[in-house]
Amino acid sequence: MLFRLQFIALRILILFFGISIVWVLILKFLPVWITPYMLSCKFNAFKEDEDTEIHHDWEPYENISREVALAVVASEDQNFPKHWGFDFDQIYNAVTEKRKRARGASTISQQVAKNVFLWHGRSLVRKGLEAYFTVLIELIWDKERILEVYLNVAEMGKMTFGVEAASLRYYKKSAKKLSRYEAARIAAVLPNPIRFSIKNPSSYVNKRTGQIVRQMRALGGQKYIADL
Repeated sequence: MLFRLQFIALRILILFFGISIVWVLILKFLPVWITPYMLSCKFNAFKEDEDTEIHHDWEPYENISREVALAVVASEDQNFPKHWGFDFDQIYNAVTEKRKRARGASTISQQVAKNVFLWHGRSLVRKGLEAYFTVLIELIWDKERILEVYLNVAEMGKMTFGVEAASLRYYKKSAKKLSRYEAARIAAVLPNPIRFSIKNPSSYVNKRTGQIVRQMRALGGQKYIADL
């Protein structure tokens, strides 16, 4: 009986690995039109009797202003061009720093793994799967593809996902035409796009926008991400 259970468990594990690898391979080439998190937001909106429309408009990397790409790297993950999915220095700092509210240390790669393949939560199972999918996308995708997917699926406002949808809703223009300051404001709300607004920025968002602009300049501008 024990041997049979072990055999079944092994088959399930092999099936999971096979499906997950094929899934990641497929999404190396196809647009990510929907994610589990988008579906959960739609379901929650339905439960609360709110508008369930998802604002999401996939655009390839070449149709997105490099200022936006640079802004999210400067804001969220400055070592993105250099690391292999995990920024261990930031993880160490997040663990050892004494702060009232623990800061996040997730890289852009980890956020893509979470947003595209998993649900949101803090369980050890989800964190383990996040690490697994982070390794997979770093092995199978290149950095430009990871950043392209991030820019297209990250939550940037209520029921608003991706920089193109956010740009059209809040700036009334395509993401390809965003200025550095406009891009930095989008990046400034990413820690909590429901609490913070692109359209009606608080004093914190305006301050953070200025900080991101300075960080973008300090990194050397668009050439910092030119060779992803």
